[in-house]
Amino acid sequence: MITISIVGPESTGKTDLAQQLAHHYRTHWVKEYAREYLTALGRPYEQQDLSLIAKRQAYLQDEAQKSGHALVIFDTDLLVLKVWSEYKYGKVDPFILAQLALQRPDLYILTYCDVPYEEDPLREHPTQRDELYDIYQKELETMGASYLVVKGDKEERKDQATTIINRLL
Repeated sequence: MITISIVGPESTGKTDLAQQLAHHYRTHWVKEYAREYLTALGRPYEQQDLSLIAKRQAYLQDEAQKSGHALVIFDTDLLVLKVWSEYKYGKVDPFILAQLALQRPDLYILTYCDVPYEEDPLREHPTQRDELYDIYQKELETMGASYLVVKGDKEERKDQATTIINRLL
């Protein structure tokens, strides 16, 4: 089984790309649990909420890997929660760090911030996307992770991703 995790700053097309790739390869994709959790929360989130989100995201990813598909796509993973927690709170729950080490995907796809920002009540950093992109890239390099940066419109990003994924398959 090959796992692909799509990461990057908010509003850079992660979900669109996850859906496109899952449809293209007729496979399972794991949605970003944070969106579901925060939408239902009914109050401003706190750092401990990120740990709860991480536990559910890790569980969903584990379950998807039992699906029997040759390829599984993650619309974000615990790297996003690590960056988010460090950026907002200056620290990260040890669970997130431990799970991040255990659940390393075969390939990260890092979405560049060259698409228009779309307002959303759950998004917080419309002017910090470049800064956050740099943080993600540095994290991936520090981890020694295999990653691909995708740029351009939806079709260009899909083409860039499928070229690499086809090589993995």
